[in-house]
Amino acid sequence: MKFQKTILAVALSGLTLSAYAAQPIIGLITKTETNPFFVKMKEGAEQSAKQLGAKLLTASGKSDGDNAGQVTAIENMVAAGAKAILITPSDSKAIVPAIKKAREQGVLVIALDSPTDPVDAADALFATDNFAAGILIGKYAKAAEAGKPLKIATLDLFPGHPVGIARHNGFLAGLGVQGITTKTTDLAKPAQVVCMGDSYGDQAKGQTVMENCLQKNPDINLVYTINEPAAAGAYKALQAAGKEKDVMIVSVDGGCDGVKNVKSGVIAATSQQYPLKMAAWGVKAGVNYAKTGKKVSGYVDTGVTLIATKKLAGVDSKDANFGINACWGTK
Repeated sequence: MKFQKTILAVALSGLTLSAYAAQPIIGLITKTETNPFFVKMKEGAEQSAKQLGAKLLTASGKSDGDNAGQVTAIENMVAAGAKAILITPSDSKAIVPAIKKAREQGVLVIALDSPTDPVDAADALFATDNFAAGILIGKYAKAAEAGKPLKIATLDLFPGHPVGIARHNGFLAGLGVQGITTKTTDLAKPAQVVCMGDSYGDQAKGQTVMENCLQKNPDINLVYTINEPAAAGAYKALQAAGKEKDVMIVSVDGGCDGVKNVKSGVIAATSQQYPLKMAAWGVKAGVNYAKTGKKVSGYVDTGVTLIATKKLAGVDSKDANFGINACWGTK
């Protein structure tokens, strides 16, 4: 009997080790670990990995633009046996050699939120259509300010980033500015745009850019911001100048705090994206690859919804209560 129990224990041990060895390892690398957008992305990856029985490795850069940190994370995850790596590139060009090396070793690489440059340097891109997100808020601003001569300030991301370019240009295309398409590679600056500045998606920097813009042109009546922290900064500057009731702010992201600012009237409209979904779908694709060898490829649109303070004729939108319930994919 004792001998049989020993055999059974060894057999069960072997099954456990075998199951562990078969557990897919998936990596997630974000730009930072503190930005709420990436916190939500990590949450989505963790949920999906738990449901699918995968082991999730996570890492991030020390700050936006920390390419070296992301390169190290890729190398560490490949060495740890990751079959798939999901990454939000801090530097869309500089990260490409590290991604290429990982793919050559049989790792599926999916870019989340931000594309690589070139886009096909990664196997796939799971992201918001940022040009479409810009178009939504541009159309809303056009309908809200119908017939009014516009003097616009744009609080952009930083030079050369494809997400910043797509949102900025989509916004202007939605306003009706001619000649702007998804292939426009620079930040467009039509006559209506009287001031442009780089906010880096940061509230304090956004406030500074808005203060500078107001000094140059106090008659600004429409503000586009790359994201809602920059919008909050812009509002503070407008409030300090006593102009917060005279200027419309539109933005992109749809985070919980940002949608609350829509509800309170700080932001007139924002395009809501879904980072939790990006990561959850990415983990699912990674696990499928680990089990079947089948790779996902190309662009996968993770959706975008216009959240606005009030409905306008001809513009499809949801209210702030919807946005709060859905912020970044919580439901």
